[in-house]
Amino acid sequence: MQGKPLKIFVYHAGQCDPKKCTALKLKRHGLVYLVRQIRLLPKGAVILNPFSKIAFSPADRERIEKYGLAALDFSWEHAEKPLMKNVRGASRCLPYLLAGNPVNFGCPTKLSTVEALAAALYIAGFKDEAYKLLSIFKWGHTFIELNIKMLEEYARAKNSHEVVEMQKSFLESTFH
Repeated sequence: MQGKPLKIFVYHAGQCDPKKCTALKLKRHGLVYLVRQIRLLPKGAVILNPFSKIAFSPADRERIEKYGLAALDFSWEHAEKPLMKNVRGASRCLPYLLAGNPVNFGCPTKLSTVEALAAALYIAGFKDEAYKLLSIFKWGHTFIELNIKMLEEYARAKNSHEVVEMQKSFLESTFH
């Protein structure tokens, strides 16, 4: 049984190269709603925010179904102050994952907007939706291939605490 379609939002600050911007391409394909002011993100939505103290987990699934999922698309060099002040709703940071996009390929945590959204959807159990977003990019499959073990593990977590523990064990095995 398929529920109602998920609402996916992207705050877009217009600070990136429009030719490489995954958020704009998602918008052109009708897969996301674009907003130009952070305050226009829906109240209650899960907002992917790398400065959040709470890790994203499968426990966020119900909130996504009810209020939506949102990503923030702007230059991270200038991000910290506006993000900390202006983001309302349920901010969550994604756990450790590797970028599959050509710009930051293999870089830990340097995910494109589509990768961040797809990771959250995958972890929350919306795998079909994650694949659908990635399918419009030639390199989209690479993100899942690089991270499949971690994504599957995170998707089995019960809550944010378990995701953090899994992340610690991935990092220990990677760097030892």
